[in-house]
Amino acid sequence: MSELLAVRSLSTLPVVTLGGDAVAHVKDTVLDVEAGCITGFTLTSRTLLAGSPARDLPWPAAHSLGRHAVMVRDKEALCDLPLSVSRRDALRGRLLRAQVLTDEGDRLGTVLDVLVEGGTSGRIVAFRLAAHRGLVPGSRHRQHRRHRVYVPYGEAVSVSGRSLVVPAHITAYVTDDLPDFVARAGAFHARRTGVLP
Repeated sequence: MSELLAVRSLSTLPVVTLGGDAVAHVKDTVLDVEAGCITGFTLTSRTLLAGSPARDLPWPAAHSLGRHAVMVRDKEALCDLPLSVSRRDALRGRLLRAQVLTDEGDRLGTVLDVLVEGGTSGRIVAFRLAAHRGLVPGSRHRQHRRHRVYVPYGEAVSVSGRSLVVPAHITAYVTDDLPDFVARAGAFHARRTGVLP
């Protein structure tokens, strides 16, 4: 698994060509939660005074995504902002702070962030939640009101309004420890794809 990146941390990342030119900054990351991937980025100009029109970077035009920059082959990868982005961007905004429910009706918590795989993947790997007490048995923080946990992205995820619905069996892979989560997510995805480690 490539490096995991939090979607909130991608805002303001520079967009840099392979030639080393910074051509824009990330404003927002646009996600397709049901498909489980990044679909693109909305961008701002490099400086506040540049006055250039808003641009868009579709995911297929990105060369790679890293902790410090989004790489593109050249500035031609940027395109004029299509009208559909405002709608998709609004959907992304509703994902943060959305209530997470299982398909059996249990409430797990509220989405704080989305973790995606860097490099060339752009795959959604997990959701970071403000969890309800007792979601992680034996956790030393379970009585804390703002307990943070990681929930792996799974099949049959659906988003409707302000709710994100996940399969109930996914709760077996929830943890509040990121290194433990990476191991559990690997086991979860191996189970899901039928490929044993």
